[in-house]
Amino acid sequence: MPEGTKHPATQHMLDLFEYKHLPPHLAAVSAPVFDIAHRMADSLESGPELTTGLRKLLEAKDCFVRQAVIDSRQS
Repeated sequence: MPEGTKHPATQHMLDLFEYKHLPPHLAAVSAPVFDIAHRMADSLESGPELTTGLRKLLEAKDCFVRQAVIDSRQS
């Protein structure tokens, strides 16, 4: 794969970390996880473990965002 080009599975996972469409209080929770995902994808070779790691990180990010939604409803 050419330098700078991500495997389609990796790129698909990275796209799911996008957060600019979220309200500010949820974007603030999601943005650091977006940064970690991109840092890992930039520093590691594409492969099944990277894809799995990104998927698990995405699951964690979703949990964090859901907790932020719950917190905002309780305020």
